[in-house]
Amino acid sequence: MTFGFAPSAATSITTPADSVSRLARMLEPAEWAAAGIPLLRDPREVVSGLHSRHRPTPSTAVVAVLDHEERLAASASFVPREAPVDGWEFRNALLAHLRRVIPHDLRRRTPVRTAVLLYCREGDERWTEVDGAWMWGLRDACTLHGLRCGAYITLTRGGWQVLGEGRGGRRPSSESPPADLAETTADPQPSPLRSGGGGAVEALRRTAAR
Repeated sequence: MTFGFAPSAATSITTPADSVSRLARMLEPAEWAAAGIPLLRDPREVVSGLHSRHRPTPSTAVVAVLDHEERLAASASFVPREAPVDGWEFRNALLAHLRRVIPHDLRRRTPVRTAVLLYCREGDERWTEVDGAWMWGLRDACTLHGLRCGAYITLTRGGWQVLGEGRGGRRPSSESPPADLAETTADPQPSPLRSGGGGAVEALRRTAAR
């Protein structure tokens, strides 16, 4: 005979308080843009490099750590388990993968390395609650691992988009074949501004202030 415990009914019921807590663990685009997230010098090169290394498909997250010269120090890709959209869950998943691929920098007075997140998903470049939860999770995971919180990038059928900045491009996309790593060189032309992130003005203001 096997003995065990059946899950409590209370654990499977979503209460209004749970919903409120989950909503609190996500960031709106304006909040993200106002947080002083450092701009990537060449987002196209970063996106193309991660796309070539990890070949993400929809629902795949790619977390990467860049050094002070924006060179890739470590990266990991994973598909989060199915669960209600919650920044806390995403934070834990990101932190677990960061701990596997790179030591923490908690002993430093100020962070030297920066973590960025590329999330491949369905839909267009407009912000969603899932994006807001990933933003919250990335920011919190960086704090707990001693890193600077960097860009949050979505990859969809229409291309890639740095949310909160308004920068993006058509390639790579979630449907394009990955380029050879040797081909992922810097693009001499600046990335065009796109409307989906809703933070182009804020990005320009931060650039001018640097």
